[in-house]
Amino acid sequence: MKIFVGIAIGVLYVVLSALAFGTSRGGWLAGHSDLGFWWGVIGTLLGIAAIGAMVGTWLHTRPTED
Repeated sequence: MKIFVGIAIGVLYVVLSALAFGTSRGGWLAGHSDLGFWWGVIGTLLGIAAIGAMVGTWLHTRPTED
């Protein structure tokens, strides 16, 4: 069950990251470089969190060898 929750959180972060990058692109296209930049930073941080959630889930749900 833990693996499904961890992967679901990772997927949620991926979706939020994609939305942030979409907002960033809109900011750049509208000529608001400050909004484009900071939403890009937020999207990058959310992408890093997504990778961390998925890798952490994979590492911590592996069967142990006793």
